[in-house]
Parts: sequence; structure tokens; C-alpha cells
Amino acid sequence: MAYLPAGMPAPQATREDAPFWTACNEQRLVIRHCNACHRFFHPPMPACPRCASTDVGWQEVSGTGTVFTYTVGYHATHSALKGHPPYNVAVVLLDGADDVRLVSNVVDVAPQDMKIGMPVTVFWDEISEGVNLPRFKKRLVQGSGAKDAA
Repeated sequence: MAYLPAGMPAPQATREDAPFWTACNEQRLVIRHCNACHRFFHPPMPACPRCASTDVGWQEVSGTGTVFTYTVGYHATHSALKGHPPYNVAVVLLDGADDVRLVSNVVDVAPQDMKIGMPVTVFWDEISEGVNLPRFKKRLVQGSGAKDAA
């Protein structure tokens, strides 16, 4: 079951971000990477925002990270959200991808339990057949006496 209700608009791929959405549909998380300065960047652009090189590509990343910040929505900002319970919108700082942050949701945490710094891992939310969005689930940290949540 999708995190947000049916009727929410799906992302529309552009020329620059189409490889990102294609990889998501394959349940892979890829981020734009500069081959000149070796830095990740998001959102995708035709040139690196740091060094202006057009020698850019895509690299798969682990999909783990931490909640950098978040907000909880209580009011319907889209008609499909009318009557939907509160939901979070989280900014996730990805591990191993420099300072790249993705805007998403943490699907298994109640609004009152959201925390900045919470470790998370990617979860593929199939919003329609073959269309997957990267959302996140709480991840238990190794060494805390538990294994990573799947």
C-alpha cells in the first residue's frame, strides 16, 4: 500500500532527471556524479554546480542516510490528501553521496516519533504498476544490539 493516497500526482520526468526515475522504477537509487571533481549533486543538472564540468554521469548509492530535517503535514495541500492522517515530509541526507539530500517521507514512523538525525534506509513505494518512489524506513544502527531494519 502506498504511503500517500491514490490521486497524488506522480513525478514527471524531465530530460535531466529521467535516468533517476528510470532507476527508481528498477528499485535502484542513483545520484548525479561529476567525473571531474568527483562530487555528487542533486537535483540533476547538465553540468556540475561546483566545477561547471559537463563530464557528469550517474552512480548508484546505498540508499541509507539520516533525517536532516522534516515537517509534519496536518492540512490537505492536495485534494487527494483530504481526510488523510498526518504525514511527514523528510529531507534525508544520503550516506556516501557528499551533501546530497532527498525530499521524501519516512513511512514507518508516527509523526510524534520523527527525529532529526534518525537513521533511515530507502524503501520502494510502488504508487502504480512499475512506478516506484524512493521513500524511507527507520534503520536500526549496527552496534545498538539490533540489525538494520529491512
